[in-house]
Amino acid sequence: MSWGTELWDQFDNLEKHTQWGIDVLEKYIKFVKERTEIELSYAKQLRNLSKKYQPKKNSKEEEEYRYTSTRAFLATLNEMNDYAGQHEVISENMTSLITGELTRYVQELKQERKSHFHDGRKAQQHIETCWKQLEASKRRFERDCKEADRAQQYFEKMDADINVTKADVEKARQQAQLRHQMAEDSKAEYSSTLQKFNSEQHEHYYTHIPNIFQKIQEMEERRIVRIGESMKTFAEVDRQVIPIIGKCLDEITKAAESVDHKNDSQMVIEAFKSGFEPPGDVDFEDFTQPMKRTVSESSLSNSRGDGKSEPKFGSKSKGKLWPFIKKNKLMSLLTSPHQPPPPPPASASPSAVPNGPQSPKQQKEPLSHRFNEFMTSKPKIHCFRSLKRGGAGPEDFSNLPPEQRRKKLQQKVDELNRDIQKEMDSRDALTKMKDVYIKNPQMGDAASVDHRLAELGQNIEKLRLEVQKFEGWLAEVEGRLPARTEQPRRQSGVYEAQNPSGVNSCAQDRESPDGSYTEEQSQETEMKVPATDFDDEFDDEEPLPTIGTCKALYTFEGQNEGTISVAEGEMLYVIEEDKGDGWTRIRRNEDEEGYVPTSYVEVYLDKNAKDVHKPLQKISE
Repeated sequence: MSWGTELWDQFDNLEKHTQWGIDVLEKYIKFVKERTEIELSYAKQLRNLSKKYQPKKNSKEEEEYRYTSTRAFLATLNEMNDYAGQHEVISENMTSLITGELTRYVQELKQERKSHFHDGRKAQQHIETCWKQLEASKRRFERDCKEADRAQQYFEKMDADINVTKADVEKARQQAQLRHQMAEDSKAEYSSTLQKFNSEQHEHYYTHIPNIFQKIQEMEERRIVRIGESMKTFAEVDRQVIPIIGKCLDEITKAAESVDHKNDSQMVIEAFKSGFEPPGDVDFEDFTQPMKRTVSESSLSNSRGDGKSEPKFGSKSKGKLWPFIKKNKLMSLLTSPHQPPPPPPASASPSAVPNGPQSPKQQKEPLSHRFNEFMTSKPKIHCFRSLKRGGAGPEDFSNLPPEQRRKKLQQKVDELNRDIQKEMDSRDALTKMKDVYIKNPQMGDAASVDHRLAELGQNIEKLRLEVQKFEGWLAEVEGRLPARTEQPRRQSGVYEAQNPSGVNSCAQDRESPDGSYTEEQSQETEMKVPATDFDDEFDDEEPLPTIGTCKALYTFEGQNEGTISVAEGEMLYVIEEDKGDGWTRIRRNEDEEGYVPTSYVEVYLDKNAKDVHKPLQKISE
């Protein structure tokens, strides 16, 4: 089967067919190129997806990835990144092994095809030239034969005419012989040209054209083989990365199998355990007696008669966080809110003379109602969340619950110990270097490292002092955990039983207006008592004495816990001056006290404390 013998007369069709084959090859190259672009785009999107869900450094998200489920998710993101890399490998291999190779081959194929069809056209032009020469020789032979016949007929006519001279007859005879000779020469030339053309034609159709068409056939077959090999390579490139992709998927499966729900649950306990104990039972309060409300010894009130601490309930808003506050922290609650006070309103007039009625007292609710609210609400969660809203806390982490504080202090001690070890390693290295300099002075001056050694010694000493400080705090907080028997008690007996809402007012102030959870070190002495009852954590204390009075220059809406609402022109008692944070603590009566911005009131300090229960009325200037 040869194109040279079977398709000897299909030169034009073969030219069209080979051009179509090149077009098919270029179309396949374009297809592979678009596939590589898709692979690159897919890989890029996978990488962006993985990067999008990666935890940000030094952020809250990093802490969340300590759980097994989130670690498995992080491993999945990393494996997806590797998965994307394999699609990039597919794109690179297809570009180099298929697209690049076929593009070069197409250029070579076009050149070869051009050469072959140029030879075919040249052979065709040669045979056409030979054919034209044959036709010209044939026409010349035919013309000479006709002229020889006419010359012969003219001679015979002249020879038969008796009126023609002998000379004219002779001339006609010579002319006839010349024409006959020319016809014979044309015949010989035509015969020679014919033989030559037949030879060239045979050579053309049985030698030249078959050879050219055979080369074109071989070229086309190589193109077909090459495109088939490229398709095979196309599949092999994908198949080569399947094992690595399989490993990525196996790692994702392995990470998924490593998820441990029990471990994650335990980590949640470790992360959020406060170290507080739940409150004790609340006893029945008999409201049928006309006397002042009394509660049993194990209730949350305080009885001064037997000396046991009993927490008391104030208003609904003031008893919100009592289960999470120990008595040794109560003084920290008396500090002013951390939120900066609002500026005084520009439209208010300081000289206004209001004569409105006194602000009404907040209605007390039954103890059972308040306790039910506590059991259904989430005050401690709100409080713990506020730890992160409150900004940077104190150095001793006293703004945290005991268990969380212990963990933070332990982490700080470990970090300082690592820093000490690094400094000591640096000091040891410099000491060895100094010994080398002493033994070999030409290598360096031993005195040049003395300054650095002194700095390292100072740094180590500072770090050790820091460790001692944090270890002291750590020992303190470990002694205060519920599992311990050490319970704090206050030195001063400022609070009296006459203010039943005093303790709960402190609990209210525990959460400042900005919602942050605050806790400061109190300068108190501690004594060990059995920690068997939640009631032992509260002592009987009396309200702070008044140190003066103040007049409200502007109306202030105390919407946050720890603050109190006042009306313009209202007179109130001052129980704590501004300590530089912009807040002044005031009292309206025995049940209502809180903070107001210092710029909102005009303070009149008095050495003689005013009666805590005596109400004040609004006065005009």
